[in-house]
Amino acid sequence: MPHRQNNSSRMGCFGFLKVMMFAFNGIIFLAGAAILGVGIWVKVDSGSILGLLKGIKDAPAEMNQILNVGYLLIAVGAVLLIIGFLGCCGAMKESRCMLLLFFVIVLVVFIAEVAGAVVILVFKPLAGELIEKLGTKVVQNIKKDYGENVDVTALWNATMDTLKCCGFYNYTDFTGSPFEMRTHLYPQQCCHGAVFSSCNDTSATITGCFPKFKQLIDENTIAIVAVALGIAALEIMAMVVSMTLYCIIGSKSD
Repeated sequence: MPHRQNNSSRMGCFGFLKVMMFAFNGIIFLAGAAILGVGIWVKVDSGSILGLLKGIKDAPAEMNQILNVGYLLIAVGAVLLIIGFLGCCGAMKESRCMLLLFFVIVLVVFIAEVAGAVVILVFKPLAGELIEKLGTKVVQNIKKDYGENVDVTALWNATMDTLKCCGFYNYTDFTGSPFEMRTHLYPQQCCHGAVFSSCNDTSATITGCFPKFKQLIDENTIAIVAVALGIAALEIMAMVVSMTLYCIIGSKSD
């Protein structure tokens, strides 16, 4: 009787672990699909802010890494989809090979995430220097092409409409641009409720796109850190559950 009870409790624990594995990998699979979708959207949407940055001439060489963020998101999304598939199939089919492969991939991803976090912390001071260089080039691009180059003008208008901002730093970025020289006005996105004929240097009060983006990140820092820690905890639990299932399936076959 005790032996039967032990087997029953063991099977119950095994079933619970399989359910946990399905839950973890269902979340991972959905997250991968979402990230993959965002990556494809970033690459397809030429009117996005990345499309705007891509059109900047003589931009800092480091900008290439930012412009490749779409490919990075696609790669991360695809990896998460594969991880979710391996985890679910490995648990359902009780395949030790799939579970071990799942564990190895998640471990590699976890180590890469930790390494990436360390790199970001170490090189954080360099980010300010890169942004300063980028800002200089962006402002030069605005002063040279806004109001004359159709593509640059359309991209800036789309960006300002989407983010509800004005220029890179503020409305003065447009001073001396073909648009400002011709009309003696600023884009209507720079003024609260302004019509084309009234947006001048006294009514242009909308903040720049970079300060607004920075403010958005600063206001959501806690949420971003919480999500990152949640993902790390999910990965650790998924590795523990997968390795436990791996061992239990191995002991059943002996």
